Amino acid sequence: MPVTAKQLIEAANAVVPKISGQEAQDLVAKGALLVDLRDGTEIAATGKAVGALHVPRGLLEFKADPTSPAADKNFSTDKTVILYCASGGRAALAGKLLRDMGYAKVYNLGGLKDWIDVGGKVEK
Repeated sequence: MPVTAKQLIEAANAVVPKISGQEAQDLVAKGALLVDLRDGTEIAATGKAVGALHVPRGLLEFKADPTSPAADKNFSTDKTVILYCASGGRAALAGKLLRDMGYAKVYNLGGLKDWIDVGGKVEK
């Protein structure tokens, strides 16, 4: 039986904890990897959280897999990873994907606004 996008997001939210902007800032201060999953046009329009690694959602699997030729050394399964997008849907789905890939400490910040609302800085 086919599943809907809504069902996929609900399943992802069940396994990827949502955290507040303040919790995200605290974890980043302790060394967590903050990842912006939005596409380049979104970042060009709004900027991204200071220090965030930009990995478009469609490339995440390749960047997070250490066996991939496109692997990004910032990713490690023992590292805390915080994901955000525009509103949290892509971050939830990406978080579940990372959990499936063996990442244990994965969190969904939601959207860039959740970072900004608690004083998080943005870089253009």
